[in-house]
Amino acid sequence: MDIGIKENIVAIVTINKDIVSSSSAPIFYAENEEQRERVALLIAKTTRGMVHDLEIGTYIIVRH
Repeated sequence: MDIGIKENIVAIVTINKDIVSSSSAPIFYAENEEQRERVALLIAKTTRGMVHDLEIGTYIIVRH
């Protein structure tokens, strides 16, 4: 079953340098949690996306 989630992920913002994506979404690496949150919110605002916390040091921005 293909629900098309890959097309809805706008960006990935993480402090985890080991994260590598096979999707087409760009990955933004932040230096700390404060920068990660700020970058995620700015990307969400400019793309009309929603920020979701994966609780592994990573946010994804998704357009619903």
